[in-house]
Amino acid sequence: MSMIKFIIRRMIAMIPVLFGTLTLVFVLSRLMPGDPILAYLPEGKVDVALYNQMRHELGFDQPIIVQYFRYLGDLFVGNWGFSVSINRGQSVWSLIMQRLPRTVDIAIFSMLIAGFLGIKTGVVSAVNRNKPKDTILRGLALIGVAIPVFFMGMILQFTVGYLVPIFPTTGFKTYSYPNPELVTGFRMIDAFLSGEFYMIGDYLYHLVLPVVCLSFIILAGITRQSRSSMLEVLEQDYVRTARAKGCKEKDVINTHARKNSLIPTITVIGLSFAGLLSGAVLTETTFGLVGVGELLIASIRDVDYWVMNALVFVITILFVSINLVTDVIYAMLDPRIVY
Repeated sequence: MSMIKFIIRRMIAMIPVLFGTLTLVFVLSRLMPGDPILAYLPEGKVDVALYNQMRHELGFDQPIIVQYFRYLGDLFVGNWGFSVSINRGQSVWSLIMQRLPRTVDIAIFSMLIAGFLGIKTGVVSAVNRNKPKDTILRGLALIGVAIPVFFMGMILQFTVGYLVPIFPTTGFKTYSYPNPELVTGFRMIDAFLSGEFYMIGDYLYHLVLPVVCLSFIILAGITRQSRSSMLEVLEQDYVRTARAKGCKEKDVINTHARKNSLIPTITVIGLSFAGLLSGAVLTETTFGLVGVGELLIASIRDVDYWVMNALVFVITILFVSINLVTDVIYAMLDPRIVY
């Protein structure tokens, strides 16, 4: 099957997954305690007439099946409504677009660092199997897998934020600095376009600790997977043949073995990246970064149906899209894979 046909088939297969997820979220949201209309109305004595009017406008007085199809239709046409409790009256689209770029920045930086170092350390660990270098790297990987991300964040804050105040511990910008003119929503790009270059350095400076925290946690899983895959590949006949033919060990590792060991590792990287894009909740909370993860928790806590529904919709699309991209990369890395 050609790659184009495979992509089309996978995109069609995404549809049931997307509908299943959205249906589950719809059912669970209706079972949640709390009333979104009461969350929107001013605190105190409730105006019954206003309550009934909003209930009618939002469609809560209609049969549940009608609410369901209205819910699906609004999501797919981009009519995501407005926030009723997190930021009352603000468009859900604009609210998510304010938070998403920050989460994307953190995810990309963390994944680039973790992916590069994870593959590198995994290969080094496999090549030096059961040697001191391998033991040290496996020990670090074990720490990364075992330590909770919020605890890692607290350690970084305490050591290089308070004891030795090198990096800021909360926020994404210096308090006195303004925001650049809004163009794309991505702070670095907008700062560059507006000529406010000092904001770029300030933004990166504030992202150092959260990116290091996330990178270390993800790096551990990538290192373990990369090491395991590399050890398996090094036992293959073609690797032994390359050595028997007199190839240098460096060429055997870099040319013959490493590329073929990447396929299982790419799966871990893809899933980790999708998870980061969906919102590193604990990291964003620990470092005071107002991103998608924190927004999702707030929407559940404050019974903000519309924000929660839109976020799940975006996150689901991100997950299935990244899985598709991962499968395409498989074929690029290994020509033997034919879809």
